[in-house]
Amino acid sequence: MKEHPVERAARIAGGYKALGDLLGVTKGAVHQWLDEKRHVPAAHCPKIETFTGVSRKDLRPDDWNKYWPELESPRTAEVA
Repeated sequence: MKEHPVERAARIAGGYKALGDLLGVTKGAVHQWLDEKRHVPAAHCPKIETFTGVSRKDLRPDDWNKYWPELESPRTAEVA
């Protein structure tokens, strides 16, 4: 089974508590982001990406281009 992006970020950060501490949220909040109905808040994604290397596209696969249109490649923009 493929590792969830939040799980990967937490592993790289040193655990759910460590990731939460980095973001100023509880480890419980981080766990909630594993639920497919509860996305990682967009405001936290750039910091997660910077510190763990887990991309904003992976953290918010359904709507990343709404928040970060600059991440669209010229090819992606042509298709849209």
